[in-house]
Order: sequence, then C-alpha cells, then structure tokens
Amino acid sequence: MKKILVTGHRGFIGQNVSTRLSQLGYEVEGWELSDIGDPPVAGKDLVIHLGAISDTTFSALDEIMMNNLDFSVKLHRSCLKHRVNLHYASSASVYGSCHSFDEDGPLNPQSYYAWTKYLFDRHIAKTFTEEITVTGFRYFNVFGAKGEAHKGKMASPFYKFSKEAKMSGTVTLFENSERYLRDFVSVEDVVETHIKLIENQHSGIFNIGTGRPTSFQEVGEKIAKKYDAKVLYRKMPEQLVGQYQAYTCANIKKLNSLIQMKWTSIADYIEEHECSI
Repeated sequence: MKKILVTGHRGFIGQNVSTRLSQLGYEVEGWELSDIGDPPVAGKDLVIHLGAISDTTFSALDEIMMNNLDFSVKLHRSCLKHRVNLHYASSASVYGSCHSFDEDGPLNPQSYYAWTKYLFDRHIAKTFTEEITVTGFRYFNVFGAKGEAHKGKMASPFYKFSKEAKMSGTVTLFENSERYLRDFVSVEDVVETHIKLIENQHSGIFNIGTGRPTSFQEVGEKIAKKYDAKVLYRKMPEQLVGQYQAYTCANIKKLNSLIQMKWTSIADYIEEHECSI
C-alpha cells in the first residue's frame, strides 16, 4: 500500500483526508509547518500538501509569503529530488472578481493569501517536468460537519450559521446575501477527489467544486429552518469590501475528463448532516 505524507494534517481538510486515507489502508504520516526540521519526503509515494496560513485577511506579507509560497517551493523541489508525486492545495480565491472560472483563464488575486496561491501555481507551471506528477487542487468553498471548529473567522458559512443557530437561535447574514453566490463543496467530496486522483498521471491544476453556486441567503435560511432559528442581517465589515467574492462557480470540465464525481449539494448536506461545534 502506498505511503503518503500529509502536510497540514491537523487542519480542516487535512484531518478529513488523513482519516479517510488511513481507513482505506494507506500508510499516512502527518506533518505541520510548526514541526522541527524538514518534512520526510524520501520514501513516500505521494505528498499531499495542505499546510498553509489560510486566513484570507492575513496582513503580514513576509510571514504568509514564507509559509505559503517559499515553503511550498522548497517542498516541491524535495519531491522532485526524491521522485515523489505531489498533490497541493490551490484556491478559487485566485479568480478574485473574475466571472469566468476556467483553470486556464484570467486570474485576479485580491488578497495576500490569494497571491501566494497564484504565485505557487505559476511556479508549478514554469517548472513542469514529466519526472513526477503534480496535481493542483483549486478548492472552491469547502465546508463540512467535522473539523472546522478551530478555524474561527475562516470557518465556512455552514459551520458559522449552524453554530450560531444552535447557540443563540439566530442566523446573522450580511445584507444583500441573496446577491452573494458561492460554489460550496463538501469536505467529503474534496477527500474523494484526492483519492480518485492518487493514481493520476496527468499533471495540472483542477477546479474542485460542484459547478452549482448557492447563495448565502439560501444557506442561512435552510440552516435557520433546520434549527428553528431567526434570520437577522448586518452590514458587511469594511475590511471585506473590495475583496469579497460575489460569485464563484467551478468549471469542472477539466476534472471531469479524468474522474467522475457525484457531488453533494449544500442544501442536501444541511438536511443530512449535523454540524459538530
């Protein structure tokens, strides 16, 4: 069975990926950016690189560049040296205010976080080699029932709304939430894409989303209904104005050329899952 290293294995996606791979019998080793020394790449069959500063409002440029970009470049070089395939987490934030979500189309990163993802995508594209397979996972809005508690302000609307509804009997939305639509993809589906692409031999970046956007309004109302909560509204904070994506919808034609997925809509997920808070 394959030996897999997962960086960021204590994070939201990392926990879910590591747990599922172990259940399937893979030999999984975890590693964090805070660990001493370099990640143990030699002898592995695959590295799944998920470790990063994931706060889209993070403002310390040098720190986020060092952790998200410099380290990722170093890890990629180590994978090349030891002939180990690489999965890595990119992000739909690189599209910014674009209205097209094609992996090969225009990009418009609008935060330091998005720029680090964009620059690593560029690094991978410029250092292409057939010696290893490098697969970039351009995650859209990932949510899930387990593992989000530690994310704080960066937790998904699914988690935030569910927690608020359970604890206070209210769900608070930004004003005009019906105008903000996102491609919400469950963490279980994200994990499944990694599993299906373990044997992938086609390097490239792939959108990971359902291809079906849903408004924050609909998500909030469905969660409020589930927990018999009241919907309230507030103005969007000033620091989010200008970098808040109004619409995302993954173009998954490229992904569909390699694998077939049965995506779970967030509406169905709300009905079928209880969020751990």
